[in-house]
Amino acid sequence: MDATEFRRRGREMVDYIADYIEGIEGRQVYPDVEPGYLRPLIPSCAPQEPDAYEDIMKDVEKVIMPGVTHWHSPRFFAYFPTGSSYPAMLADMLCGAIGCIGFSWASSPACTELETVMLDWLGKMLQLPEAFLAEKAGSGGGVIQGSASEATLMALLAARSRATRHLQATRPGLTEAAIMEKLVAYGSDQAHCSVERAALIGGVKFKAIPSDGKFAMRASALQEVLERDKAAGLIPFFVVATLGTTSCCSFDRLSEVGPVCNREDLWLHVDAAYAGSAFICPEFRHLLNGVEFADSFNFNPHKWLLVNFDCSAMWVKKRVDLTGAFKLDPVYLQHSHQDSGLITDYRHWQLPLGRRFRSLKMWFVFRMYGVKGLQAHIRKHVQLAHEFESLVRQDPRFEVCAEVTLGLVCFRLKGSNKLNEDLLDRISSAKKIHLVPCHLRGRFVLRFAICARTVEPAHVQQAWAHIQTLASALLEAAQE
Repeated sequence: MDATEFRRRGREMVDYIADYIEGIEGRQVYPDVEPGYLRPLIPSCAPQEPDAYEDIMKDVEKVIMPGVTHWHSPRFFAYFPTGSSYPAMLADMLCGAIGCIGFSWASSPACTELETVMLDWLGKMLQLPEAFLAEKAGSGGGVIQGSASEATLMALLAARSRATRHLQATRPGLTEAAIMEKLVAYGSDQAHCSVERAALIGGVKFKAIPSDGKFAMRASALQEVLERDKAAGLIPFFVVATLGTTSCCSFDRLSEVGPVCNREDLWLHVDAAYAGSAFICPEFRHLLNGVEFADSFNFNPHKWLLVNFDCSAMWVKKRVDLTGAFKLDPVYLQHSHQDSGLITDYRHWQLPLGRRFRSLKMWFVFRMYGVKGLQAHIRKHVQLAHEFESLVRQDPRFEVCAEVTLGLVCFRLKGSNKLNEDLLDRISSAKKIHLVPCHLRGRFVLRFAICARTVEPAHVQQAWAHIQTLASALLEAAQE
C-alpha cells in the first residue's frame, strides 16, 4: 500500500467507522457466537501472497463483527463505560502514524513533554494538591499507565521498595527476605480484584478490611486490623482506598483512612478508576477530599472522560519513591539531557520500557470538548442513572441495593438469589441489552451502568420496560 492508496483507504475507513458508530444501535449488543466460532471462518495459516483490501474489509463484517460485544451501543449497560470520541480516534490515528516509542525524552521530546503537561492540566481539573503536579518543578508528577491495575501494581512495588530500604536502614542485619515474608498490603473487601493480584505479583500478603453498611472502608476497621497484625509481628506497608468501587460505586472514607496511613507511615494509594472522571465537576469534587494524605492517586480517563483505551492517569507525591524502585540506565538509553532536572524519562515510572504517544488523545479531547463539555457528559450520565433509579423505586417488586452517587444503579427483584440469577439469564438470552451482576453481602445483584456516549433517556426507559417485561414473565412462571 502506497501513500495514494492509503489516502483512499483511509477515507473509506473513516466512513466505515462513522457508519459503525452511527448505526451501532442497530447491531445486537451482545453476540450470538459460541467459544471457538472464529477459527473455522479463516484459513489455518497466513496467506503466502497478499490479500486484497476489499476482501479484508468484507471479512471484518463476516468474521469480526459477529463476535464483537458493542461497548459503545446505547443498549450496553455492563461493567463501566469505556471512553470513546471522534477527537480521541483522530489522535489515535496520528499516534499510530508518528509511531514513536517514548521510553525517554530523547526518544521523542514531544511525547514526553505533552504527557507531563496533560497530567498537570488534568490534575488542575481535579483540583489535586500542588504536590502532585510537575508544573512548578516539585517533587511529584503524573504519568499515563495502561490501566488502573498497572498503577496499583506500580504503587505497591514502589511502596515495597521504600519500606524495605527504610527497615534495612533502621534495623541493621534485617534481610530483604525476612522483610518480604512479613509485609502486608490492605484494601477494602469491596476493592477491585487487581489490588489482591498486585500483592500476589509483589510477593506480599494481602488482607481485606471489612467495609461498613455503605460498603466503605472506615478508619476504625483499618486500625483494628493494623494493630492485630503488628502485634503478630507483621509489617503493614501499603493501603489502597477505593473511590467508586466496581461492585456498587461505594467510596472508602478517605479523609478518615488517610490520617491513619500517614500516622502509621503506610503508603496510601487511591484507586478512583471509574469515579475519578466525575471529580472534574465541582458538585462531585468533595468525594476526593482527603487525597492530600495519599502518596499516589489514579483514575482512568479511558473509562468516562471520552479518551479511548488505554489511558490511565497516575500521580505520585514523591516521584523518587517510584523511580528509585525501578531505575536502570544502560548506556544505550542514556542521553545528554537526562540529568538536567527539566525533563522526565517515563521508562522509570512504568512496567514496560516502551510507550505510545497516548497524551495526544488527552490533548485532542480536552481541547475539542473543553472542561465544560466534559462536565456536561458526566452530568448527563449521572442524571440518567438517577432516572433509572427512580423507575426501579416505582416498581414495588424491585429494590435498589446501594446508594446511587454517579452513573451506576445496583438493583434486584425482591426475593432469592436464584430468582435474580434467572432474571439475568433471561436478560442475557434476549440480547436486547447487556448487564453484568455483582454480589453485595451475599446477595446476587444486577448492575445497570450508564456507559455509551450516545445513550439517551429513551434508551434507559426502553431498557427498564424490557427488564419489567422479563421480570413479569419470570414471576408468573414461578407461581405456576
